Amino acid sequence: MTRKEIIEDYIRAYNSFDVQGMLQYLHEEVEFKNISNGEVNLSLQGIEAFRKQAEQASKLFKEREQVVLHYQEQENAAAVTIAYRAVLATDISKELKAGDTLTLKGKTIFGFQQDKIISIEDYS
Repeated sequence: MTRKEIIEDYIRAYNSFDVQGMLQYLHEEVEFKNISNGEVNLSLQGIEAFRKQAEQASKLFKEREQVVLHYQEQENAAAVTIAYRAVLATDISKELKAGDTLTLKGKTIFGFQQDKIISIEDYS
C-alpha cells in the first residue's frame, strides 16, 4: 500500500467516524499536534492517547468531511492540503453552537516510519 493510499484510507475512516480504521495505520508511538494560528493547541504522544482524543472528538460532530485538495510526497512524509467541513453536534463555545457548520482549509503533514504513520501535524 502506498503512502497516498494509507492517507486516503485514514481520511476515509476519519470522515466516517471510524476510530479503529484510523488507528490501523498509526505507529504505536504516533505523535499528534494541532497547530492553529501558529500555536500548538493540542499535542498527544502514543496511540492510546490518540484513540481517546479521536473518540472524544467524534462526539463533537454530527458530520465531518476532509477532502484532499493537494498531495505532495516528501522523503519520510507527505503533505496534504485539505478542505474541511463539519457540523457540530454540541455547543463547544459561546460562538460555536450545535448545528453550526465549520469550514476551513488546512494542511496536514503525515510523517512515516516504514508503512506506519509516526506523526501527524494539523495546521489551520
